[in-house]
Amino acid sequence: LKSNPSSNEEREAQTQLTKSDELQRLYSQALSAYQQEDYEAAISLLDEILAVCVWDAELRELRAECYIKEGEPSKAISDLKAAAKLKNDNTEAFYKISRIYYQLGDHELSLSEVRECLKLDQDHKQCFSLYKQVKKLNKQIESAEEFIREGRYEDAISKYDSVMKTEPEVTVYSTRAKERICHCLSKNQQATEAIKLCTEVLQLEPTNVNALKDRAEAYLLEDMYEE
Repeated sequence: LKSNPSSNEEREAQTQLTKSDELQRLYSQALSAYQQEDYEAAISLLDEILAVCVWDAELRELRAECYIKEGEPSKAISDLKAAAKLKNDNTEAFYKISRIYYQLGDHELSLSEVRECLKLDQDHKQCFSLYKQVKKLNKQIESAEEFIREGRYEDAISKYDSVMKTEPEVTVYSTRAKERICHCLSKNQQATEAIKLCTEVLQLEPTNVNALKDRAEAYLLEDMYEE
């Protein structure tokens, strides 16, 4: 306004100033909602602010936290990926993305993201610890799948047992391991054990197509045609 004191410029400046005040008010409300654990309200308010402040990495990180609390990890990943690009050396965003992928059972993408974190800071303790865990698990799964392709079912079963020991807490990995062990048992004509394990998987995931197919194969071996 000092450089160009026209009425048009003044109107524009006043409009922007009003908008700025409104956004600050919304931000205060969003923070308050987040602190009160009303994540749905916080997300709604942050949506409004981010429609204007598209390039704000910290707002995206806050919304990502809300999405995580609301059980919407894929939306959190989207915001964290944007934050990783918007803020230089954002190791924290890469770490969080890697953790989410890991919890979702996508060990390959988890490994890829944690490597990005270590490229920025090779001494990052959390990323290095996660990297060791994911790399070990990834190697075991790859090795087990290689054994299955070669028809070495006993070796594959042993390797998937190791997977369950490496990651006993994230259930997606133990369920996946049991599903693949059931496949190996069925292929190895160990029908009784295959039926038992596939049933265990299907109690957790009733629509697991692979477990249904492998249990069907096992039933055929036992002449249980109705089943």
